[in-house]
Amino acid sequence: MKMKLQESGENYLETILILERRNGIARSIDVANELGFSKPSVSRAVSVLKEAGYVKVGPINQLLLTESGRNIAEKIYHRHCVLKEFLMQIGVKEDIAAKDACRMEHVISEETLQCILNHMEK
Repeated sequence: MKMKLQESGENYLETILILERRNGIARSIDVANELGFSKPSVSRAVSVLKEAGYVKVGPINQLLLTESGRNIAEKIYHRHCVLKEFLMQIGVKEDIAAKDACRMEHVISEETLQCILNHMEK
């Protein structure tokens, strides 16, 4: 049974995905540096994500998203990209748009996201 993932868990999965795409690999230390968290904090979070079945640790201690972890990470990252782009289109500066999108991506409904996408296509 999958637990309901909290915002922080979603952020970790999304960060692993981003690091993987950028560097080809994601390690705990990379996640800690990217998020500005301590290595012990990241280790605790990774343990929780491993227990829940969202992450595995590979042969060279890299973090590997499971299928369910990857699905969540890609969904959150997609929301982030859409929201950031939308906010920039309406005049928000890029750095602020990125920060705001990071918070909004966890709480926005599918309906609202779809309406934003429809609006952006016009």
